[in-house]
Amino acid sequence: MKRVFNFYAGPSTLPVSVLEKIRDEIVEFRGLGLSIIETSHRSSEYEEIHNRAIVDLREIFGIPDGYEVLFLGGGATLQFSMVPLNFLDSSSSCDLVLSGSWAKKAMSDAKKVGKVNVLFDGSAQKFSTLPNPAEIKPSAGSRYVHITSNETIDGLQWQQYPDTGAVPLIVDMSSDILSRPVDVSRFAMIYAGAQKNIGPAGLTLVIIRKDLLERCNPNLTAYLNYKTHATGNSLYNTPPVFSIYAAGLVLQWIKNEGGLPAVTERNRKKASLIYDAIDTSDGFYRCPVDRVYRSMMNVVFRLKTEALEEQFLKIAEAKGMLGLPGHRSVGGCRASLYNALPVEGAQELAQLMKDFAKANG
Repeated sequence: MKRVFNFYAGPSTLPVSVLEKIRDEIVEFRGLGLSIIETSHRSSEYEEIHNRAIVDLREIFGIPDGYEVLFLGGGATLQFSMVPLNFLDSSSSCDLVLSGSWAKKAMSDAKKVGKVNVLFDGSAQKFSTLPNPAEIKPSAGSRYVHITSNETIDGLQWQQYPDTGAVPLIVDMSSDILSRPVDVSRFAMIYAGAQKNIGPAGLTLVIIRKDLLERCNPNLTAYLNYKTHATGNSLYNTPPVFSIYAAGLVLQWIKNEGGLPAVTERNRKKASLIYDAIDTSDGFYRCPVDRVYRSMMNVVFRLKTEALEEQFLKIAEAKGMLGLPGHRSVGGCRASLYNALPVEGAQELAQLMKDFAKANG
């Protein structure tokens, strides 16, 4: 099989060695006589996989002891509801940085629970920039501040995070978690869909400070309450077993690759290749994002005309580079450079960009 280069925004590319391991174990898991996805989630075999993934995530990401790690379903989209339902009510307020398409969705759901104060609104700039972190100050009485670490659709990323003091800082880190080192202690809660850098779709990670669990709304139904999952080690109900198993293999791959320092270096190299192709094209390509906040995970760019974009995307697909069209809401082109995309993929895309500009400039 000839592998293509997968630039999709998610589900994203996975390490080939992980896919091969899954292939080898999917029918019969390590002599059990059945697949791991058929095994009880209460079995000792699954318990080992489940707990090992938590231990490895804590080690790789440097998660302090004062935090719980939860494995949930529903994607980050469910978190858009769970966060306000747990920590907000109709008589209280939270703060939010409206940085792009995903922050906008989080805001929409939070507004159905309580009041949302917008600390920064990037819509007038078409979500092309972020605020200075030092200027983000919580409103009086705010229950929490919500930010989106990396806007997958709009291609911008926080390079430094705001300090919100005693007010809990909650971050949607779906599209850049484990792409670089982060000081977890800066946050009261981190949540992320796993389908970008960690594994297949179906798993959502929640890293939550233990004291925040005491603030959860006790009147919620069981699944929606974070305390339920923390008390039960994320085994209140049947967890997304296959996704957790696969994520565990990806975490082991990250460790074998040299951890986050090695991953970060490779991700920076990939992003630099594409941004250099844009910046040296004499305007043939343009990135609409403020250079200070350009995403290392999702590089968005436009060509001079939509006709040229269509032609470029057809050639790229014919050359085995898939997933490059921009999100349907914004158009253009987008190269998602998640952890498992080889450097060679970025090299081939950058070369195609240069060749195409030369032929059509």
